[in-house]
Amino acid sequence: MNKKEQVLKVINEQQLIPLFYHDSLEVSEEVITAMYEGGIRIMEYTNRGVHAIANFGALMHQKATRWPELQLGIGTVKTEQDADNFLALNPDFVVAPCMVPEVGAKVLAAGLLWIPGTMTTTEIAAAQKNGATMLKLFPGSLLGPGYVTAVRDIFPDLMFMPTGGVEPETGNLKAWFKSGVVAVGMGSKLISKDILDNRDYDTLRMRATWLLELVQESRSAK
Repeated sequence: MNKKEQVLKVINEQQLIPLFYHDSLEVSEEVITAMYEGGIRIMEYTNRGVHAIANFGALMHQKATRWPELQLGIGTVKTEQDADNFLALNPDFVVAPCMVPEVGAKVLAAGLLWIPGTMTTTEIAAAQKNGATMLKLFPGSLLGPGYVTAVRDIFPDLMFMPTGGVEPETGNLKAWFKSGVVAVGMGSKLISKDILDNRDYDTLRMRATWLLELVQESRSAK
């Protein structure tokens, strides 16, 4: 099984991709440890700060020994330079908030899963034309589950993951999974500012376990 297949396997099993960034490497390490101990096996570290490259490189260096079963991807990869910088650090997958063909070409050439962000049917079609098989619907809060229901029959070969606006509660999760998404992305609704500010890793660990169970229940009840 190649890296892309392995990542897709974990996505289909977990159906949740937590995402976060923190300037502190130590905090980033502790967040990943708490999530891993809570059962999370795939995460996205976002390129949203000045220390993103250094932090991500250090996290990837530790992954095999500290979180051996974790699939760790890099997100917010918007430019060719971003792609070059982070592909050199051997991420497990790459996520973007937008569809940039040149970024996709580099990621796909590296044999990795590229999850570009799309919002319109034109962007979805362009992403598919450029080799994407799984798309990030962003912002999910504006699109909503009804959007997925409306477009999924037009693009039956694509997998969709909403990010931004996905709520950690049964009704919202059921609606998303009923619409046909394969997974949901969740950032601050899971890894909140309060948790990070207070270094409350015990709460984060428990929230991770709880949310995994909630996702599985919501998916099975769709």
